[in-house]
Amino acid sequence: MRGPQCPEPFADGEPPLELTGFVGRTAQAAELAAALRSARLVTVTGAGGVGKSRLAARVVAGWETAYGWVELASVHDGEFVEYAVAEALGLTDHTTRPPRETVPEQLAARPLLLVLDGFEHLVAATAELVAHLLRGLPELRVLAVGRRPLGLAGERLFPLAPLGADEAAELLVERAGEHGITVSDGPEVRELCRRLDGIPLALELAAGRLRALSPAQLLDRLDDRFRLLTGGGRGVPPRHRTLRTAIGWSHELCTGPERLLWARLTVFAGSFDLEAVEYVCSGDGLPEADILDVLSELLAQSVIAREETGAGARYRMLDTVRAYGADWLEATGDAARLRRRHRDWYLGLATWCELEWFSPQQREVAARVAVELPSLRAALEFCLTEPAEAHLGQYLAGSLWFCWVGCGRLAEGRRWLERSLALESGYERSRLKALWVLGYVAVLQGDSGPALRVLRGCRERARRSGDALALAYAEHRTGCLALVTDDLPRAETLLRSALARYRELGELNSNVLMGRVELAMARAFQGDLPEAVGLCEDVRRVCEEHGERWARSYALYVLAYAAWREGAPARTRELLTECLGHAHAFDDLLGSVLALELLALVTATEGDHAEAAVLQGAAARLWPSVGLPLFGSAHYNAPHAQCESAARGALGDVRYEECARRGGRLDREAAVRRALGAPGARAAAAVPAPRGAGRRDAVRTGGGREAGKGR
Repeated sequence: MRGPQCPEPFADGEPPLELTGFVGRTAQAAELAAALRSARLVTVTGAGGVGKSRLAARVVAGWETAYGWVELASVHDGEFVEYAVAEALGLTDHTTRPPRETVPEQLAARPLLLVLDGFEHLVAATAELVAHLLRGLPELRVLAVGRRPLGLAGERLFPLAPLGADEAAELLVERAGEHGITVSDGPEVRELCRRLDGIPLALELAAGRLRALSPAQLLDRLDDRFRLLTGGGRGVPPRHRTLRTAIGWSHELCTGPERLLWARLTVFAGSFDLEAVEYVCSGDGLPEADILDVLSELLAQSVIAREETGAGARYRMLDTVRAYGADWLEATGDAARLRRRHRDWYLGLATWCELEWFSPQQREVAARVAVELPSLRAALEFCLTEPAEAHLGQYLAGSLWFCWVGCGRLAEGRRWLERSLALESGYERSRLKALWVLGYVAVLQGDSGPALRVLRGCRERARRSGDALALAYAEHRTGCLALVTDDLPRAETLLRSALARYRELGELNSNVLMGRVELAMARAFQGDLPEAVGLCEDVRRVCEEHGERWARSYALYVLAYAAWREGAPARTRELLTECLGHAHAFDDLLGSVLALELLALVTATEGDHAEAAVLQGAAARLWPSVGLPLFGSAHYNAPHAQCESAARGALGDVRYEECARRGGRLDREAAVRRALGAPGARAAAAVPAPRGAGRRDAVRTGGGREAGKGR
């Protein structure tokens, strides 16, 4: 999706795969690109199915700067528009601040094209966010794609008309060829394109029908459909009527099971996989054994599209086609039952993912949750808006703790947890789990006051209800809070008590292992390195037995801290390199920045003070997205202070600050690549040594292996 000199997109911010395969629109693509170069906000408008998103994808494919593609069709609440933008751009922030505050900070001075696709149902929220981002980011350009303008000052509109006769025929012939059908560009094809007003989506649906019908037969059936609609919907623009006619005509040509599955698929938000479809959509006239065949027919008819993702093959339905099917689902009276089945599937998926987080499939779980987020959000929304479903919302929000904590989504997780806990559920176990997870999130955000109140309340309720497991988790997280606020004796007492409770209950998972790591950190800060090392070596052993990587990365950090204290810089670097690679792969910003800070000290110890200052500058840029730098803890801050003192002493204040500023210009990906010694990473931000400076003061450029990107 990129031109030869176009940088990588931000994280998952790629156009959907079904938008590839461009036909026609060469002149419009050039005009749109020119408009984007002269205006910072351009909105492509037009009827549904006219090809707005595909044209935007074509322009993005050859754009000169980094870009991010944000699909908003699956976002149903305006308050989550900013979260969708941050998610698509791969911007992680662990603080309590909303994305509208953190996104401009993380993108400052970086040229970026932001594409917002399918915003028309969220115009007010989208317009407000776009105005805010454009004010704060002078290098930002926004390409909005929807059926209506945003209505902002300075917005340049780019109305998109249907295809001309030649391009429409070319598209129909090419798409038919993709279905294995050869048709000629003759009078019947031209008439079919004319009757469909050159609307690309209508043409693609027609191409899917050419497997069974000739162009002439399609024209006869289309004529019947138009006559049926004559006189209806007089207030609807002709092209909207044409598209709805084409979709309805395609719908009528489907078999009964195909129409039924089309309607039922509309309960999914975003993409979906076969396994989910078989559970959610089967039954009551559609046996599970038939789902694959029926789904394959809808794929062949272009009702749905297939895409390959890190989580395997998935399917997606275009918004206009989805809207038609959703209306039909409502008309059947079966919508409420299907939404409950959808909710049940995603409750089960979250439960499975929570269990498999402590397994060799941890990375796969992270990838699966990332692609399932739209439907998980829809399930949460259903639970929190339907009567008597609040307890399931609390359970779901709590079960996704690994998504909020381990995959860099603290801010979003906190919103769902707080919303769920604002409702009375009557199910104490679900509420207690949501409470301790909320307390955990608040601890990691550095929001100590609310964290303490929530965890204290959770402990009291757990004691009253006799929930020993919730009590253990609440005690554990209170101990974690004491650790990061430098109350080490209290931290040790609480963590040992929680770990004893876990042993009594037979509880063993990533959270329990993190409790052992946190106890090890408390012991290391108090000078007991042997016990700290023993605890973390045991954690590492258990992690290796279970294939766990996330908690293991924190155990490696403590082992690296101990190795540094014992005067073994080479061993420290080895441990931190592995630690940082795992933390970054999970988008764990806290684990990444802690490793960066300690790597800076190791680098200074090795004599490369300029590079140490660059790494400190890179870490300083990341801390505002985590919370209070180094938790405001004297113990966590000690390596930082020692590194800064050594680097300033060797370089002098002026050069130290220059190196730190260079590091501060590195984004998270670049900082991690540099710290891990990726080829060329240091040269990209090298700070020239003053004339006559010795080798020891120069920023080194070195090789090494490159860490992979996580999501």
